[in-house]
Amino acid sequence: MFLSVFDMFKIGVGPSSSHTMGPMVAGARFLDRLRASPFAAHGVRVRLHGSLAFTGKGHATDRASILGLAGFTPEEYDRDAADTALAANARDKRLCPPGLPPLAFDPETDLIFDYGPPLPGHANGMVISALDAQGDVLLQEVYYSIGGGFVRTQTELDAVDDAARDAPSPVPFPFRSAKEMLAMAHGSGLSIAQMKRRNELRFRDVAALDAGLAKIWAAMRDCIERGLATEGELPGGLRVKRRAKAIHESLRVDWGRNLAPPHQINDWISAYAMAVNEENAAGGQVVTAPTNGAAGVVPAVIRYWLDHVPSASSAKIPDFLLTAAAVGGLIKTNASISGAECGCQAEVGSAAAMAAAGLAAVLGGTPEQIENAAEIALEHHLGMTCDPVKGLVQVPCIERNGLGAIKAISAASLALRGDGTHFVPLDAAIETMRQTGRDMHEHYKETSLGGLAVNVPNC
Repeated sequence: MFLSVFDMFKIGVGPSSSHTMGPMVAGARFLDRLRASPFAAHGVRVRLHGSLAFTGKGHATDRASILGLAGFTPEEYDRDAADTALAANARDKRLCPPGLPPLAFDPETDLIFDYGPPLPGHANGMVISALDAQGDVLLQEVYYSIGGGFVRTQTELDAVDDAARDAPSPVPFPFRSAKEMLAMAHGSGLSIAQMKRRNELRFRDVAALDAGLAKIWAAMRDCIERGLATEGELPGGLRVKRRAKAIHESLRVDWGRNLAPPHQINDWISAYAMAVNEENAAGGQVVTAPTNGAAGVVPAVIRYWLDHVPSASSAKIPDFLLTAAAVGGLIKTNASISGAECGCQAEVGSAAAMAAAGLAAVLGGTPEQIENAAEIALEHHLGMTCDPVKGLVQVPCIERNGLGAIKAISAASLALRGDGTHFVPLDAAIETMRQTGRDMHEHYKETSLGGLAVNVPNC
């Protein structure tokens, strides 16, 4: 199954790609079904299961579910319009999506957090129902938010079987593993970015591809700038203060003095990453990379490269993004990018692998060195749990992005010191991550039922 660079990098809204963007997308998809249905619905109801229930309020899943059914989408999200729609729903107990009559929806009774067993398809499950005036179900669909803003129905999940995975690919370089990727690079004489570009051009022209990549980087760059310019307290009740602005300002004071210790570069990298994830925690616009919870890693590494590496050129940013997306696609296809499914190794670990690969590429690495960089970064996130305090994408998530970016840069640097030969293949690291996630207790997979989430006072 081909995953586009625009599947891995999606412009959306915080604080969570799986808990915020996913339910919003699911709501919008259900509205499309209603518009095509012969039934005239009187109202709608949402039941959240698994991690969507346990950490839904901290991740704004309740807000996102309502907004999705009001006709909002992550790509065209308008915060002021969303606040107006939520206030109207609280007052009138109905939703007014475009192209449909008003739908009865009382958040107190029609938005249900089900803390029982999760649905069978994925830890992030939700059921949306359309009701008649008597409360009987006219239409119902099960949706799974599988990470990174991807949403699948039960039918769509069931269709992704071995036969579908083995179906002929429409792209010229259909690598499904890192081993195949390296073999195709060797056989074609192309870089990973060049192969990924040719795959993308199967679905869009050069102008559209380049414009889309420029839009992705612009959204990442603007998110960093907003985060570095904003201070105050993050919402949610933990009273976490934004720190990126103060850290960045203190670093700028020392800029050019030749007095700072070399390790201070880590603080610059962390400030860039934290700026993004503070924006995410505040519900701002971010780019999934590959998820919202890990959205700061890739932008921080690009910003580090542009601002602190003398040979950097913004003309190479497309190669960075294409290479990173190629690696992210391998991880999503063969394991997971969902914290609810495999813990934070699947989010920040995947992001670090993507960023390491992208940096190694723009620094002139061979395909083998790029694969090695991704493997080093992912290997040293294996086993990382997802245990957000109070279900908020704040502690430890914000700092974790900074450390993930630092690891990514170290991984790329180490890989470039070698010739690409290494002991553990990237495919083995990806499979190990999948198995570790499978074996990990659900308390450590975005439910906030274990780890830091229960060992740190959250009020």
